[in-house]
Amino acid sequence: MDSSPLLRVLSSFLVVLMASCGAANPANGEEPAPAKILFHEHFDDARLTERGWYDGNRFSIADTRPFAGAGCIEYRWKSGATTPASSSGVRRMFPATEAVYLRFQIRLSDNWRWSGRTYHPHLMHFLTTENAKYHGPAASHLTLYIEPQDGRLRLAAQDIQNKSAPHGLTQGPLRGGYNGTFYDSQQRLFADDQWHRVEALFQLNTIDSDSGKANADGLVQGWFDGQLVVDRKQVLFRSPDFPNMKFNQFLLTPYFGAGLLPHAQTLWIDELVVATGRVE
Repeated sequence: MDSSPLLRVLSSFLVVLMASCGAANPANGEEPAPAKILFHEHFDDARLTERGWYDGNRFSIADTRPFAGAGCIEYRWKSGATTPASSSGVRRMFPATEAVYLRFQIRLSDNWRWSGRTYHPHLMHFLTTENAKYHGPAASHLTLYIEPQDGRLRLAAQDIQNKSAPHGLTQGPLRGGYNGTFYDSQQRLFADDQWHRVEALFQLNTIDSDSGKANADGLVQGWFDGQLVVDRKQVLFRSPDFPNMKFNQFLLTPYFGAGLLPHAQTLWIDELVVATGRVE
């Protein structure tokens, strides 16, 4: 028997109301929520620790040729060093999120040279809720890397600490005590001493709630001066051992491995943004 006209109207109204009030669900093909900026650092002064940065206390702010504003942070290596002499590495926590976006401006000195190897320098990292506030990036449950490498933009991930976990490593087998998956731009992009905008977006893969299996539906994307240069889908970042893993920590820690610094050289960073998705 057909429902009464009044019941049909009420039913339609409830469907519309639920659709308009409910949160977007990307798994159902709906648009995700707008991206939210988690923090924006201008590097106009050295008072970083007053703005939530920690694990560093020496900052050199250069007022010559900043990308914007009054200054930019300078990382200057002396010959034979591993860490810069001018500024400390530094960290910042942010609200936990399953997707994280990074944007920054970078400039290399006109005498910049690379390590001569297929690795280094390290520059920036994201860590997750599965590691503590001061955990190192080299051996974690998941570390993301954003760095220039031999002129290319490298986005990468490692999860060495999971080698004994029930589901094992997600970022490939151990190779000489480390593991990792690399997502490099095809082109060599860093070739001058001008400011360039780098962007990176990482989305954690989902875990199937019924089967408990990891879905390879994570995302890695990178842009250089607005051009998409890394675009990888069907990425696996986390296993069922860590279903609640989220990103919650950013590290700015420039570093050349021992013996890998070609000579004294400098880089500068400005206008750094961390958000839950790509923002303008």
